[in-house]
Amino acid sequence: MSISLYDASVPVFRQMLGSLSAVLGKGAAQAAARGFDPAVLLHARLYPDMFPLVRQVQIACDTAKNGVARIAGVEAPRHADNDQSIEELQARIATVLEYIEGIGRERIDGQEAREVTVPLRDSSLRFEAQHYLLHWALPNFYFHVATAYDILRHNGVELGKRDFLGKFD
Repeated sequence: MSISLYDASVPVFRQMLGSLSAVLGKGAAQAAARGFDPAVLLHARLYPDMFPLVRQVQIACDTAKNGVARIAGVEAPRHADNDQSIEELQARIATVLEYIEGIGRERIDGQEAREVTVPLRDSSLRFEAQHYLLHWALPNFYFHVATAYDILRHNGVELGKRDFLGKFD
C-alpha cells in the first residue's frame, strides 16, 4: 500500500501546527493565571546556543509552507520574522494553515520526482520531492515543533503528550 505525497504532508503539517497554536494558547493562559508577561516565554530557550521559542515557531511555520510549496513547484509567501506576541505567532500559524490548505492535492500528488532545491546560508541542497519531504522537511518541522513544546514545558506550562499530538483528522 502506498501513501500519497499530499497525505504525508498537508494533513501532518495541519495537525502539528494546530497543536503548536494550542500549546502557545496554554502558555498565554498560564502566564495570565500566574501574573507574568507572556512575552517572557517568547524569549525562553532550552540552552543558550538554541533559538528562543519565537524563532522555533517561525521556523516550524516556514518549514511547513516552504515544504508544501516546493513540492508543488510554487513560490511560498514570505513572512517577516517580527512576531512580538503569542497572538502574533498564532496568527502566523493560521496564515500558514490557510496557505497550505489552499494548495490542492492535485498540485502535490504525482510530484515525487520533482527536483527540490533548499537554499542554505552558504550552499544549497537538491532532493527529489519525496526524499525532501520524508528526510528533510518533516524531520526539521518536528524538531522545531517539539523544541517549542519543550521550551513551554520547561518553563512550567502544564502540557502533556496529548497536547503535543494535537487533534487527529
